[in-house]
Amino acid sequence: MLKQAKSCFAWLLGLSFTSQFALADDVKRWGVNMTQGVTDVSREIYGLHMDIFWWCVAIGVVVFGVMIYTMIAHRKANGAKAANFHESTTLEILWTVVPIIILVIMVIPATKTLIKVYDTSEPDLDVVVTGYQWKWKYEYLNQDVSFFSSLSTPQDEIYNRAPKGPNYLLEVDQELVIPTKQKVRFLITANDVIHAWWVPDLAVKKDAIPGFINESWTYVEEPGIYRGQCAELCGKDHGFMPIVVRAVPQAEFDAWMNKKREAAAAIAEAAKQTLTFDELYAQGEAVYQKHCAACHQADGKGIPPTFPAIAGSPIANGDMRAHIDRVLNGGQGMPPFGEQLTPVESAAVITFQRNAFGNNTGSELQPIDIVNFKQGL
Repeated sequence: MLKQAKSCFAWLLGLSFTSQFALADDVKRWGVNMTQGVTDVSREIYGLHMDIFWWCVAIGVVVFGVMIYTMIAHRKANGAKAANFHESTTLEILWTVVPIIILVIMVIPATKTLIKVYDTSEPDLDVVVTGYQWKWKYEYLNQDVSFFSSLSTPQDEIYNRAPKGPNYLLEVDQELVIPTKQKVRFLITANDVIHAWWVPDLAVKKDAIPGFINESWTYVEEPGIYRGQCAELCGKDHGFMPIVVRAVPQAEFDAWMNKKREAAAAIAEAAKQTLTFDELYAQGEAVYQKHCAACHQADGKGIPPTFPAIAGSPIANGDMRAHIDRVLNGGQGMPPFGEQLTPVESAAVITFQRNAFGNNTGSELQPIDIVNFKQGL
């Protein structure tokens, strides 16, 4: 029996180590391991994770192996008698010193990696990341470029009216674009509740806390698209807050920045234009479906009492300035959209709300009215 137990233990020990490489090749199919990532730091974190994991496996095999052997070899059926002693100084020293040595061996590489993870000094580019319910705002410091990034998965896919796409709930209308071979520092905060900005391939995961700024960084060597999500339960639409980072060569990044600056100038110019009622209504409907329908519903009936209806709403049918204030500054559970919408979008969606769903007030709002309201005029 003892020989059989020893043979079984040796077979299990050998299997655990010889299968290490086969298991490592199969983790993608399993989907249970952390991603290796695309940066030097992410690969270093992955390597450290795997080293510690196999150390733990080896320790577990040894400890449970000794326990199993002891229970089999020293069982009562073999005539074993329990020893009667109070302490063993040698044994106590051994089980204190050995774990300390193992921990020191683990701490040295872990500390080196942590120093790299927290070294945000001397960045080539700074990006402020601000979490909102439920989207992200990206601002490139000293570049005069900022924008919001929202989920772009169609509502038909979310509510099972259409087949789900390959990047279901992991696609956005505007990606965060960064240059390759440049150190990019992320300054992460939040506007309302606690979020967490998490992109596994970049080994970046930081809490976004209102009133605080957390720092992280990345250095991507090759172009690519890397996806992530909010990793903090931030409300009912927490799962609809994806992150998409696109790394491109420096020349392509510079061209993209120039286009963003031109778009910002065009938005400022558009605020001076006078739009027809039909143009405002059509644009407002598109803005409503993108930003408002999730809470107030596509038919404007809402989900009372949490999400009030737009149809017959005293706000949509009442004082115009009160309506503008509610859309831009929020209130009574509604988040502010003043930063998220352009003057054209704000004017359009307010015009739509005041004339859709049976409201029919006949009133309309021009982009310049939004600009004047923001300036206190």
